[in-house]
Amino acid sequence: MFKDRVFNLTTEESVEGFLREYPTSVIFKAGTCHKTMQGFGYLQEQLEPREDLVVGLIRVVENRPASNLVTELTGLRHESPQVILFRDGKPVFEVNNWDITPDALTPVFSDLPEGEPAGQPDRAARSDLSPYLKVLAAYLEGDMDDSTFEQTYTYMFRDDASLRTREEVEVLNSIFGDVDQHINMHMIMAGRSDSSKVRGRAEEAYRKLQQLAA
Repeated sequence: MFKDRVFNLTTEESVEGFLREYPTSVIFKAGTCHKTMQGFGYLQEQLEPREDLVVGLIRVVENRPASNLVTELTGLRHESPQVILFRDGKPVFEVNNWDITPDALTPVFSDLPEGEPAGQPDRAARSDLSPYLKVLAAYLEGDMDDSTFEQTYTYMFRDDASLRTREEVEVLNSIFGDVDQHINMHMIMAGRSDSSKVRGRAEEAYRKLQQLAA
């Protein structure tokens, strides 16, 4: 599975060791806004079937030296989020920010010859769903009213810069849809939006998130 091929790179030594062991691989620099989550989701779509490719994940804010070393080794200007494809230890492709799209990634990975399966599970790379589970539980148990839940959940999701799998994002997105659009519409409607089906969607999302977190 894709998550079994994601490795946290936290130091300069881990970057050097990763590229030495996996000279043909991808490094993803994670930023601190929700375009990071979107870009990582698009990358997952490309690499899910590619068991020969692993991802070195650098959370830039927490691990700046590791990020700086990648910039030094590649000569590529630092961006976040940023996707860098290495082939035989050399950077051959990069794409950044909102330009990380299926249209940009698909031809690059389609043209890359497939190698032998690689990668081992890295538990530290798993995302933490507990903040969402906590908010959903409070709402479903009656400790949070509809309005408070809507505001808390949508703003939490909008500001979430965590790296989450496509499956997680689909579940998180299933309650209110595109949160940016939802927040704008909520402001226009001034509380007149129909929330009658929210609880049902929240219950289903809570159940699915518990399964994913298990």
